[in-house]
Amino acid sequence: MDVSTPGGLALGFILILAAMGSSIPAFIDIPSMLIVIGGTIAATVISYPLDRVLGISKVLMKTMFFSLPKDTEIIKTLIDFATRARRDGILALEEASQSIEDPFFKKGLQLAIDGNPPEVIEAVLTTEIEKMEERHQLGAGIFSNMANYAPAFGMIGTLIGLVQMLQNLQDPSSIGGSMAVALITTFYGAVLANLIFLPLAAKLKYRAQQEKLQMDIIMNGILSIQSGDNPRVVEEKLKTYLPPAERAEVSSE
Repeated sequence: MDVSTPGGLALGFILILAAMGSSIPAFIDIPSMLIVIGGTIAATVISYPLDRVLGISKVLMKTMFFSLPKDTEIIKTLIDFATRARRDGILALEEASQSIEDPFFKKGLQLAIDGNPPEVIEAVLTTEIEKMEERHQLGAGIFSNMANYAPAFGMIGTLIGLVQMLQNLQDPSSIGGSMAVALITTFYGAVLANLIFLPLAAKLKYRAQQEKLQMDIIMNGILSIQSGDNPRVVEEKLKTYLPPAERAEVSSE
């Protein structure tokens, strides 16, 4: 489980609450929350199909709580498969493929075991990679747009508060409190955009890069195994995807 996302969110809110100190109740205003949160959701629903917006919760859970296996572990598995295939033939990997949990890895290996030509395997897996990138780009795009909407609705709420304040200028004692309430919506919008939506969009983009790297490793490893490459050649091919320190970890095994 990747704890950096929920941990970072928790740390951010703790620091903001600590800065508020004993004045936390002054920052709680239900109408302001409705304007910012409700307006952001409404604008997002207008911008995207409803099923895509509803599906963002699954993407969010995956971003916050799912962690990918290490690249080195995937490469070690592929080297092991290459050794078995070299010794006993690629059909010997049929049983091993059943223990693989990654659907992409399992599909690619099964295509190779079934004797499909390399160009077919590469075409199928490349399409899978492209569709994965599209899904992540859509999710990151939704969060990026929400980061734009939230401050805008915060400003709208501030303008509403200022109009209401100007209507009561005959009572100078109410101006300070009215101004504080007017500014709270801007505060809500800034927090939502900079602590939640923008970081989640960035995390989705990073996760897409991670997944694409691992999918590229898997695809090229499977193609090498199918072509009958020596396990040492498979290892050297796949180590090029790793930084030098991690390459040493693979070699040590």
